[in-house]
Amino acid sequence: MRIFGKGRHRPSASWRQATDRAFTLIGDGRYEDAGALLTRAADLEPWLSESWFNLALLHKFRHDWEQARAAGLRAVALLERESGAPDWWNVGIAATALQDWPLARRSWQAYGLKVPGGAAAAGEPVGMELGSAAVRLSPEGEAEVVWGRRLDPARIEVLSIPLPSSGRRWGEVVLHDGVPHGERTTAAGHSFPVFDEIELWAPSPVPTWVVLLEAATEADRDALEQLAADAGFAAEDWSSSVRLLCRTCSESRMPSDEGDGEHLDPHDHSEPGHPGPLGHRTDGQLWVPERECGVAAPASLVRGLLDGWVADSPDSRDWRDLEEVC
Repeated sequence: MRIFGKGRHRPSASWRQATDRAFTLIGDGRYEDAGALLTRAADLEPWLSESWFNLALLHKFRHDWEQARAAGLRAVALLERESGAPDWWNVGIAATALQDWPLARRSWQAYGLKVPGGAAAAGEPVGMELGSAAVRLSPEGEAEVVWGRRLDPARIEVLSIPLPSSGRRWGEVVLHDGVPHGERTTAAGHSFPVFDEIELWAPSPVPTWVVLLEAATEADRDALEQLAADAGFAAEDWSSSVRLLCRTCSESRMPSDEGDGEHLDPHDHSEPGHPGPLGHRTDGQLWVPERECGVAAPASLVRGLLDGWVADSPDSRDWRDLEEVC
């Protein structure tokens, strides 16, 4: 194959050595040194799409989206195949970060995805119907996997209420990577990918609160979650929904059930007295009335929401210790 009159050949030993060393440095977080080596590799083999793909990848790690877009476009210009190349996915992520919607649409279409509205549409791609997925917030820190709705191939709207340690809120939109790290499965046999967050794309104005509930039954707890949803916000029983997992478990294929029932989840590393299904069990009793609950709602609404929940069944419900945490 020839590109612009140049014969395509295998990369030189110098190119391979520079590239291999660069990715070792990337693994150590030494992005500046890696960038110098990958730039040298691109100078050695400018006709290789891999040279520019690798640079685009480095710029993605650094969140330098202008450079990621520029290098990505050089990579796709040298591709041998017309669709399905990961080079296009990286261009799509960079374009989404920059809100370059025409390029984002072109990228997803070139990758082989159907994008409603056509390539000429100016706005962000909508209606792709990619369904639900999980996203790992703060993957390099205190990672937390939450559920969300995929807006397009690079963005997820967070529908769970994240713990305050993540620094994220319900309703935020996060930019995420293209390769899943793990899966969550359901009892019905459905599986959902777990993507890693890259960065916050759109913040949420809705604060996160933590409150201690006295809910005599699961139905009482469910009533609060439904009341919040009816108001256009959210409540989540962290006592049931939070599982503490090691990294190996989190990045593997895991059931998404919350540990309720007769059998203890062997992957749940919770301890008594801490959030999580195992931490809220007692001998011979699966339901503990005291629940730690996250609430996503405006300050002007949250107390009225809780008071209304109690008023509907004052003998079986109560709340205390409300605190804004994120």
